[in-house]
Amino acid sequence: MPIDYKSAGVNIDAGNESVKRIKDKVKSTFDKNVVTGLGTFGAMYNASWLKDYKEPILVQSIDGVGTKLKVAQMAGNLTGVGEDIVNHCCDDILCQGARGVTFLDYIASDKLNPQEIEDMVSGMVKACKNAGVSLIGGETAEMPGVYLKGEHDIAGVITGIVEKDKIITGDKIKEGDVALGLASVGLHTNGFSLARKIFFESGKYNTESRFEELNFSLGKELLISHHNYAPAVLPILEKYEIKGIAHITGGGLVENVPRVLPNNLSLEITKGSWPILPIFKLMKRLGNVADEEMYRVFNMGIGLVLIVGAENFEAIQKDLEKTGEHVYKIGKIIKGKKDVRFV
Repeated sequence: MPIDYKSAGVNIDAGNESVKRIKDKVKSTFDKNVVTGLGTFGAMYNASWLKDYKEPILVQSIDGVGTKLKVAQMAGNLTGVGEDIVNHCCDDILCQGARGVTFLDYIASDKLNPQEIEDMVSGMVKACKNAGVSLIGGETAEMPGVYLKGEHDIAGVITGIVEKDKIITGDKIKEGDVALGLASVGLHTNGFSLARKIFFESGKYNTESRFEELNFSLGKELLISHHNYAPAVLPILEKYEIKGIAHITGGGLVENVPRVLPNNLSLEITKGSWPILPIFKLMKRLGNVADEEMYRVFNMGIGLVLIVGAENFEAIQKDLEKTGEHVYKIGKIIKGKKDVRFV
């Protein structure tokens, strides 16, 4: 019996069908600078507009959505993870003051399902449009034997731009500066291995389970898309001096804020200065998780931290709240050893 690629577990026709389904959706994110459509070996983007910058700096980031994919598969809803990966990457480069320009995606699975690919890319397209980012290329890979049956992985690469003299490095942070916390909408894309252990392994719940504390089913609550702070924060960067920005991802407040602090300073965070989202309280109770572990794994209701001068924080807070963000004064900069302290 002859052996072909399909018998080895790779369906080229499914790959072609996937591209056919997403082609027009992806094209809808293109701006005037996109040179090539899907299908070329390399995506091309006209960079002649860089002449408008004095010293343009490209800022790039790559990330995934972790085991949130497992929950998405359990719930049969993969659209949201497409939004997650774009929004997460936008927030990462925002920490240097950059705005996103182009995005590339990578989707891998044991077996390509064109509908699932379309769902994930549809989420990316939605997020790219909202962020003003062009989805200029990507890759789908069918790898039986590498991924278990029904499993996926998804990653994204973003390229952004910032003027060199406007890069946010954290080196201007000083004692007495204020930390503003922008509210998260849920777990975003981090801490899902612990969340799955609490709810699905230990608790034996499922994605349709309901809890008095939550507005939605457990699956819907866990899959709320990662929030993109760039549309609200980028205009603020033009108006005020923002000394440091920390995206609260894996490692929570404990690990992420020190990444932007000078060596001789710390952030003193006041517990209770913002509302802890019900999902975090529920996980703490069900899993009997220690406070220290919660703040190290999850964002605990704060998705982005801005370090600003004490003289500006009220004006910045008001301007951000006008955009619909919920903003809290969560702490202050003190002398220390580049860490976070809770009081």
